Amino acid sequence: MSVLQTLKDRSNSTCELCTSNQELQQYTIPPSLNENVANDVLVCSTCLDQIEGKTDMDSNHWRCLNDSMWSEHVPVQIMAWRMLQRLRNEGWPQDLLGMMYLDDEALALARATGEHEDESAKIIHRDSNGVILEAGDSVVLIKDLKVKGSSMVAKQGTAVRNIRLDHENAEYIEGKVDGQHIVIITQYVKKL
Repeated sequence: MSVLQTLKDRSNSTCELCTSNQELQQYTIPPSLNENVANDVLVCSTCLDQIEGKTDMDSNHWRCLNDSMWSEHVPVQIMAWRMLQRLRNEGWPQDLLGMMYLDDEALALARATGEHEDESAKIIHRDSNGVILEAGDSVVLIKDLKVKGSSMVAKQGTAVRNIRLDHENAEYIEGKVDGQHIVIITQYVKKL
């Protein structure tokens, strides 16, 4: 059974965050690169557009997290925590965050993208042109790069999709090239 079908079965074909049944899509939670039930949620296009920052956050839409934060599924809990963190200045999300419980492993995954940090404390990753990189972006290599610890050379022009950000160093991102997970220095990439 496919991951998408498993997610539909798990959620009764509704968005796992807001319970909409319109335009449902599988979403892999960053920084994960692997699509599987433990890393994915089923979301509607309204939720997805706000998660990815394509549209402005509508705090009233996210009042649905009052219910979905109690999901038995860890990926849903992680996404609820992250969205509540983004909205924490609204007031009501602070109350929900105070009630929410994530075990240590889930909390570490939830914090992996830095949603809980103040904007001034966040590390900003920029490509060779100064464009801000976000987790999940696609980049292209602008130079041949020798991969340390292997004989592999990542060729100029290679697209790296669904990147992950190093939350301790603004110059490092991670991604898969030719099926191998590597660390890439941001000065050698350009955002697609």
